Amino acid sequence: MNSLGPCKALIYIMIVVSASDRDMKDEELERMGHILDIWPVFEDFPKDKLLSVSRECQQLLQQPDGLDRVFAVVRNEVPQRLHDTAYALAFEVAAVDLEMRLEELRVLQLLRRNLELDQPTVDAIERAAKARHRMLN
Repeated sequence: MNSLGPCKALIYIMIVVSASDRDMKDEELERMGHILDIWPVFEDFPKDKLLSVSRECQQLLQQPDGLDRVFAVVRNEVPQRLHDTAYALAFEVAAVDLEMRLEELRVLQLLRRNLELDQPTVDAIERAAKARHRMLN
């Protein structure tokens, strides 16, 4: 597999979380587009490539051991200093619909393990995302 670069690998993470329950919701796809617009890590990434990167990721996931392959790409392409950012992206997509399905929780758990994130970092990221998604009613 050719080198994807960190931005594509980060998008793979969002796709994996969104697709984990076999239902990529419109809210999740909209959030991904919004993230590409405002998160500095995607500053130089052309937003019009999101669909093609999503397809690449889905094709990889359909291969034997697809999820493991995606995690390998992430480990190889995302610098250590961006591992917390990668998890924050994943959790942001998972939290957008205000419910976490078992499949999403499992992917997040695997991602934490693959990124070797410590528990205080994970807790801080999750708490911040939950606070951003709360509504008044």
